[in-house]
Amino acid sequence: MTNPLLDFSALPRFDAIRPDHVVPAIDTLLAEAVAALTRATTAAAVSWDDLVEPLHDATERLGRAWNQVGHLNAVVNTPALREAYNAALPKVTRFHSALRQDPALYQRFRALAAAPEAAGWSVARRRVVDNALRDFRLGGAELEPDARARFAQIQQDVAALSAKFSEHVLDATDAWSWTTTDEAELVGLPADVLAQCRADARDAGEDGWRLNLKMPCYLPVQAYADNRALRERLYRAHGVLASDAGPSELDNGPLIDRILALRAEQARLLGHADYAELSLTTRMARSADEVLAFLRDLAARALPHARRDRAELETFARDTLGLDALQPWDLAWASQKLREARYSYSGQEVKRYFTGPRVLAGLFDVIHSLYGLRVEEDSAPVWHEDVRFYRLVDGDGRPVGQFYLDLHAREGKRGGAWMDDCRNRRDRADGSTQTPIVYLVCNFGRGVDGAPATFSHDEVVTLFHEMGHGLHQLLTEVGELPVAGINGVEWDAVELPSQFMENFCWEWPRVEAMTAHVDSGAPLPRGLFERMLAARNFQSGMQTVRQLEFALFDMELHVGDPPADVLALLERIRDEVAVNRPPSWHRFPHQFAHIFAGGYAAGYYSYKWAEVLSADAYAAFEEQPDAVAATGARFRAEILARGGSRPALENFRAFRGRDPRIDALLRHGGMAPEASAAGAGSPA
Repeated sequence: MTNPLLDFSALPRFDAIRPDHVVPAIDTLLAEAVAALTRATTAAAVSWDDLVEPLHDATERLGRAWNQVGHLNAVVNTPALREAYNAALPKVTRFHSALRQDPALYQRFRALAAAPEAAGWSVARRRVVDNALRDFRLGGAELEPDARARFAQIQQDVAALSAKFSEHVLDATDAWSWTTTDEAELVGLPADVLAQCRADARDAGEDGWRLNLKMPCYLPVQAYADNRALRERLYRAHGVLASDAGPSELDNGPLIDRILALRAEQARLLGHADYAELSLTTRMARSADEVLAFLRDLAARALPHARRDRAELETFARDTLGLDALQPWDLAWASQKLREARYSYSGQEVKRYFTGPRVLAGLFDVIHSLYGLRVEEDSAPVWHEDVRFYRLVDGDGRPVGQFYLDLHAREGKRGGAWMDDCRNRRDRADGSTQTPIVYLVCNFGRGVDGAPATFSHDEVVTLFHEMGHGLHQLLTEVGELPVAGINGVEWDAVELPSQFMENFCWEWPRVEAMTAHVDSGAPLPRGLFERMLAARNFQSGMQTVRQLEFALFDMELHVGDPPADVLALLERIRDEVAVNRPPSWHRFPHQFAHIFAGGYAAGYYSYKWAEVLSADAYAAFEEQPDAVAATGARFRAEILARGGSRPALENFRAFRGRDPRIDALLRHGGMAPEASAAGAGSPA
């Protein structure tokens, strides 16, 4: 097999894929998919085996190859790979637009749904066809030819603009660095960060310490650098990434305006009032008004706590740190100082205990205790030496799934953390089962000079979060591709399993087991953990309203006509909920890839919406602390295993025996009133 992207016989051959493989492979697979579409729309019979399975065969191969290309473009981006990706992107987008718009295929699916055989279908199979009919309508299949063509063009344009948005953020981040030879400017920075900056300078052929805007460097500077001018330097550089304050060719401002205009036009073509209404057709939430009411209800509960947090920080900064005016680049630093003063510990002290190997062992132990599954090292071709590969097996040693783990930040790798699927579960006609494979990607710092990597507790929480997404995909027991794993799950429920996993980072026996000091090997002392626990809700009010600011901004962007001034809209949202106000020159929207280059447009509220579900789900474990395995088995069976085969609210009700309640979220966040109305403000 000369082109590794056309080889589906085993695991992806990431070590062999080159940019010049991309376009030929995608062209071949597109031709196969078009031929399958033609056969499906001209076959004499209309049945599941004649219509659905052949389409799934062809589109799965295309999807798996394209996912490999997109994944590489995100984690080992090069000019040649980017060029190949952008050359193939319009072709793939055109095909999927045509697939969802094909009138003959739409009519065949309608006939299939009405056929006698439908009465004997499984719940999952019924859901596949129902979702397909919905997606035909949302894809423009019922539009007149001219409108259908325009709709397809919009989809292509938005896909290209979103890819460019992400590229601009990556390029602007990679382009910035600052080197100093004066170690006195770096006072306060943790030793591991200094070591990495020294290594980065050495690799660049420079003397001294080289700083950048990637999170393993940027966040410690903001939190620990005593040099106020240094904090300001990086804050200002980061705050205007990919904006009008930098190179015009990397300015995301025009892309934002164009994306919003195209989304609004797309919604109107389908008969929706705006993009928010269109987006919510596939969510748990029923309307933008419902979402906005939920967010504002939560804001009303959180704002008193947030204002108290801000007032306490200002008082501490003035009286203890000598800062009369608290600037944005002071917030993280002053907050860290206040945390240390109030709770007598430093995040960097804690970080020394969370060594990479120990954290992974602890994570895998949580998976075993919840679901009776073992994580074992496995081997596979990989895209970078950082990457590790694992398999998940049941108690009898049978394979459940596999996953790649790529933990460390590097040049050419998109920032953030995410899970994506490499191959989904599928039950085949011959009785065999294709097991799922996922990618788990983070951007943590690495160990230097032979020392193991150490993670902050926040990073440990992030790792557990992404593993939660991975388990949602890996533990599905649904064999129909379109509703296996997270496929077909409402977007505002997809964060439930990931946020649920975060809670286990706060249980003492698990934390003790996953810690080993980088120098002594000793576990985290119980006293230090108790101080961490006491500080768990430190500034939770401020953190909550910050997320609500993003969610309200996103939803208001997509309600009604696009705003004439995006930044002015953001300022109005901040008038409503913000307690920490960025300066007017800050360009947060220009980096907001979740909604402009990801799947969260008119959906960023999902994090808070799903947090109600996840907190309430974890409360089931709190209520029965001696029945972890039994409760874990129910969580797996009713939520993880079900995938998108039934509505998320039905999954939750099957697990909890009732509708979700907001009480656990408020309690976990330290914002619970003494008495609250059960279910108030919750997504039921």
